[in-house]
Amino acid sequence: MMPKRLRIGVIYSRVRVEEKWIFGALEKRGLDYDRLDDRGISFDLQNPAAWCAFDAVLERSISYNSGLYALRMLNAFGITTVNTAKVAEICGDKLMTSAALARAGVPQPHSATAFTPEAALEAIEAFGYPVVLKPVVGSWGRLLAKINDRDAAEALLEHKAMLGSVQHSVFYIQEYIKKPGRDIRAIMVGDRVLTAIYRKSDHWITNTARGGEGEICPITPEIESLCLRAAQAVGSGVLAVDLVEHPEKGLLVNEVNHTMEFHTAQPISGVNIADEIVNYVLEVAKK
Repeated sequence: MMPKRLRIGVIYSRVRVEEKWIFGALEKRGLDYDRLDDRGISFDLQNPAAWCAFDAVLERSISYNSGLYALRMLNAFGITTVNTAKVAEICGDKLMTSAALARAGVPQPHSATAFTPEAALEAIEAFGYPVVLKPVVGSWGRLLAKINDRDAAEALLEHKAMLGSVQHSVFYIQEYIKKPGRDIRAIMVGDRVLTAIYRKSDHWITNTARGGEGEICPITPEIESLCLRAAQAVGSGVLAVDLVEHPEKGLLVNEVNHTMEFHTAQPISGVNIADEIVNYVLEVAKK
């Protein structure tokens, strides 16, 4: 009997270079796959049959909310997804990530959260200046602020409170770390660390989306162990683990991302990350 042909779905927002590589890897294998623009899809809760045709769906949405709710619907329909809704919920929210890492005993920067400007200011003063204020949801290093004194803290907290959104009313505070002009991004698929790069910049924000330059980073036993622990803490899957080198505490896990970009890591490392992601999607689809 002929083996069943797998059908894969890829949910995306925009065809970036990563999606082009992923589509290319699927096409190279001659696989049946559908490109699913998240601006045009919908879910009929009483009739999930259309989605049940997929053996697995890879989520690559730029929007955290769109991607998360798509995964929640698909998982509710019993569809295998990469990543799962649970992993996306944890990784897409910095506070949830920090809580998962803390619960697992994974070393990370000192952080705190508060729900009013007054409580946030008290927490900031307890940290001492400078501190970093982050949005709980966001990427590409956007809306991060380094706060150097009380005047700046009061102004920024008032500004966030006036924005009025639910997310801006959650104040996520993190210690400022004097990095050596770089951080580390490690790419993980399942229980393997595929590659890692340094993201180097003269600015304290080292994201490549903000102009940081990539350079290959050797995967040491410490980096591998820390990344595996972080991945297990959030539920594992296709992930990017961001590490920082603390001058006193050593390597710390700063963030874990579930729909990472890898346009810098793939060419620098020579590792075909898109191909490895497709391999993983096929692996979970067959289970």
